[in-house]
Amino acid sequence: MGTPAEADTADLTFSADRTAVAPGSTVELSMTLTNTQSTEIRFVYQSVRPTWDTERQRDLVYSLVSCEAAGSPCQDTDRLGLGYAVPLPPGASRTVTLTYRVAPDSACGRTLGFASYLYYEYGSGLFSTSDTYWSPEVRVDCPAAH
Repeated sequence: MGTPAEADTADLTFSADRTAVAPGSTVELSMTLTNTQSTEIRFVYQSVRPTWDTERQRDLVYSLVSCEAAGSPCQDTDRLGLGYAVPLPPGASRTVTLTYRVAPDSACGRTLGFASYLYYEYGSGLFSTSDTYWSPEVRVDCPAAH
């Protein structure tokens, strides 16, 4: 049975600064890791990849502009294996913000979404947990022609 915090809070939550973006604009995705365990987290590995639906939209063109973890640049943006400052005490949170730019020539009516695999160890390394989480989908909308 989990701790009371586990029942109320997800380990990883995603948010987006907008639900739609125009070609040429940016969107920020934030991921917040919260320690829902009763002991500190000592090791974290997280990867972020486009969802299958996003990857199969060949005319959706976008790129990573920046990645920040607690105000500092992420270490490995090529793989997007994200590291969090540890140890992370029970109830504490850390946030990583990814900024993506949709290319000016990207197709409209497409959706941009990501899947994140999260693995972490706690209880002095005796216990671990892992799961996959999904970002909100962001729609690429073009302004109406006049």
